[in-house]
Amino acid sequence: MKYPFASDKVASVFAAFAKTERDMALSLRDLIFDVAQTTPEAGEVEETLKWGQPSYLTPETKSGSTLRIGLAKGGGVAIFAHCGTDIISTYAATFDKMDQIEGNRAVVFQRANDIVPERLRFLVHHGLTYRLRKATSASA
Repeated sequence: MKYPFASDKVASVFAAFAKTERDMALSLRDLIFDVAQTTPEAGEVEETLKWGQPSYLTPETKSGSTLRIGLAKGGGVAIFAHCGTDIISTYAATFDKMDQIEGNRAVVFQRANDIVPERLRFLVHHGLTYRLRKATSASA
């Protein structure tokens, strides 16, 4: 783990995952913070809990839409985005049939090697800057 947890409550959610799922979830968490560090327009990312899941927001700039990490209903770990956005659908269209997509709300990973950081950076960056793009397209 590269980044300290924001709170004991967040840490306890990760600790409750089985080891394999915890390792995958922590990998996704590190990726979110890594992308945030190279995305200055997102500002500082806040880690909190929403719906009992570790959640990542951009409260300083309000540039993004919340990304969450949690267990998928059918097994594995998922990165979730708000289903009212095009974050997941844009990712799915860009990387057609390369990942397990759950509707318009999640990308699911059954095994650690399913997590391909080079692709997922696109999804995370899209999530952290979602509102900036929406504002730009609305004014165009």
